Amino acid sequence: MTNKQSSSYRTAFANLTFLFFMWGFMTALNDILIPYLRGAFDLTHTKAMLIQFAFFTSYFIGSLVYFIISVSKGDPINKIGYKKGIIIGLLISGVGALLFYPAAEFQMYGFFLSALFVMGLGFTLLQIAANPYVAILGPSKSASSRLNLAQGFNSLGTTIAPVLGGFLIFTFFKESAGSDAVKIPYLVFAGIFILMAIAITFTPLPRFTNPDEVSPGFGALKHRNLVFGMIAIFMYVGGEVSIGSMLISYLNLPEIGGFTDAEASIYVSIYWGGQMIGRFLGAVSLSNSKKWVKLLVMPLISVVAFIVLGITTSFDAALIYLVFLIINLVGFLVGNSLPNRTLYVFAGINLVFLIIALSTTGSIALWTIIAIGLFNSIMWSNIFTLAISGLGKYTSQGSSLLVMMILGGAILPLLMGVVADSYGVHISFIVPVISYLYIGFYGISGYKQNKIS
Repeated sequence: MTNKQSSSYRTAFANLTFLFFMWGFMTALNDILIPYLRGAFDLTHTKAMLIQFAFFTSYFIGSLVYFIISVSKGDPINKIGYKKGIIIGLLISGVGALLFYPAAEFQMYGFFLSALFVMGLGFTLLQIAANPYVAILGPSKSASSRLNLAQGFNSLGTTIAPVLGGFLIFTFFKESAGSDAVKIPYLVFAGIFILMAIAITFTPLPRFTNPDEVSPGFGALKHRNLVFGMIAIFMYVGGEVSIGSMLISYLNLPEIGGFTDAEASIYVSIYWGGQMIGRFLGAVSLSNSKKWVKLLVMPLISVVAFIVLGITTSFDAALIYLVFLIINLVGFLVGNSLPNRTLYVFAGINLVFLIIALSTTGSIALWTIIAIGLFNSIMWSNIFTLAISGLGKYTSQGSSLLVMMILGGAILPLLMGVVADSYGVHISFIVPVISYLYIGFYGISGYKQNKIS
């Protein structure tokens, strides 16, 4: 790689980080919308979870349409380029955010669900284009590291969203009638998406062309690691979103914390913030850096996280979280910079946390659930890069299939809502147990490459 290429790749990567930040921000904002619209429209847990169902079903529908086009006509991204795919995705997301205004004006829950669906369609195209684009912006050996770093900025968005969104919706616009509190925030978000589309239009991004002929067909599905990876993405997104979606209701429980929605949104931020910390750690752990650099930088990141948490919340909370930060560092050491090993180690730790949370109450149950975010951190990036490894000319098609499996974020939260309504919010956390069992399998065996005959 020449110096000019390297500089071009760094510029492109820097521009994409804000993109990852924004779609992380908007996704986590759904965790605030759920309790807010549940109150505004007097919904059950199951009906409130239709917010996630509408949003994440759009990933499935959008990716399915993309896959059908790629099978019958050839891969669209390979034809139009990653840059145009990203711009179109941003514009569709902007339209979805704009639709929140008439939805609030007409006070229609179904209209809100439609707006979320449209916004999700835009994010679908962004996911299909941006994830593999980041993966190929440099050496293949460090693809997981780059994607973890980009996802770290995605997690910065998911960390800020509950705090900022909680303040705007539960406090600043609290006096607005019904669902009006979302009008101004989503108009601003729509403007940001449109401005981003304009900015990327005028930003020079490296154009990758595939030397292999991309012909119609189901070539991607012949790869075992992709097929098992699709299920792993379904389980990962389903588990992660289920926990985040039910977290405020969980923290409302007297036996857990008895917090108000505004107080609970701070803990939602810590949950998603754990992903940010873990992804930055993962970017270092899975990079090509020397071992002594990793051993120096990774504890430093954890110390900074501890200090920031202490300043923004309380020293007592930071001390409790420090225990999980240490466990996280040990997990990375055991993972030994191997994406698959780190994946199954972290899945196993989350299983233990869920079992503890299900069998206890109070601060122990609270913090073991919050800490799951820290260990979710590397899962998307590691599953994604392991699943598309070796796909060659079918990489974008494989990416669309993986994004299709974000459907897990629609199905598992809905299932969790049904369990919560039937048996209680606390016991509903048994649902993500299934997710981490499968992710553990994928890290041990499912990731291995070989063609399916």
